[in-house]
Amino acid sequence: MSERPVRARVSFPGISSRAWEHPADKGALVALRKLKGFDTVVKAMSGMFNERAMRLQFLGSGIRVDERQFERLHRLLAEVGTTLDCIGLPEMYVVADPTLNAMTIGMNKPIIVLNSALIDLLDDDELRFVIAHELGHAMSGHSLYQTLLQRLLVLSGVVNATIIGGVGFRVIVAALMEWSRKSELSADRAGVIATQDPAVAFRVHMKLASGGHLEDLDATSFFAQGAEYAEAGDLRESVLKLMLVENQSHPFAVVRAQELRRWVDSGDYTRILSGQYPRRDEDASASMSAAAREAAQSYADSFRGTQDTLGRFVHDTAGALGSLKGWLDETFRRGQ
Repeated sequence: MSERPVRARVSFPGISSRAWEHPADKGALVALRKLKGFDTVVKAMSGMFNERAMRLQFLGSGIRVDERQFERLHRLLAEVGTTLDCIGLPEMYVVADPTLNAMTIGMNKPIIVLNSALIDLLDDDELRFVIAHELGHAMSGHSLYQTLLQRLLVLSGVVNATIIGGVGFRVIVAALMEWSRKSELSADRAGVIATQDPAVAFRVHMKLASGGHLEDLDATSFFAQGAEYAEAGDLRESVLKLMLVENQSHPFAVVRAQELRRWVDSGDYTRILSGQYPRRDEDASASMSAAAREAAQSYADSFRGTQDTLGRFVHDTAGALGSLKGWLDETFRRGQ
């Protein structure tokens, strides 16, 4: 497919992944790391996971993207890598798969995997968003937890009895699923920063929701549908929504689009384009208490902004408490 004409894209020298990480992503990670038994899972899975074998699997069963194979994908990866100032681009593979999906996995060396169905469906601008989305995962270090989640799901029949012992296996998996959904919101922001056209991101979400029938969709109606879903708030619908997403690693497409548009409209995206963004060389000195406050504020804003009482409570309490605890711990340490 031909690429639409676009203006020159701004690059972001030294940009930190903190620029696109959603506060709820940070809060969910705080809560996840405080979950009893999680350290045991990480240690056990790191011993069982063979990263070399994973790479060999894709090397033998998929197509590695390079200058001669899927050249346009190789070019797009290089472009978004330059835009996001990525040091050391991950390998990228295309696999034959009819589902509309992509992923970034790997304990130490992330690998981006694109399903062939996405390449058939999306134009170059839209693929740029998807690739930047996956690169955002890699730069944020999400691939470690995503790999853990994928391996736990595969080994769910035996892990409960042999690795975690008395800690509930479903609790660990559910916490990782919740984090995974939040991390997708972060990666969507990275995709927009690299693409620098929010409409492209919204087209991707509309195509994912419809199976590609963009000509039959209306953007206004699509976002109205997302708002209706978010605002559905009686007890029965709250419980149903919790059940619907319990085993989902990604938020629903209409929810992702709604969340991304909210971020763009907040002004944060424009500030990043103007050069106001956190730098990697400041990461070591970044205030953990400030990050915790940001996460807690995000949960508070979510609480005020929706009528979905039960959904707010169940999804947000763990992350908010974990974030708040980190903030309070640091505050008390400073006061001693």
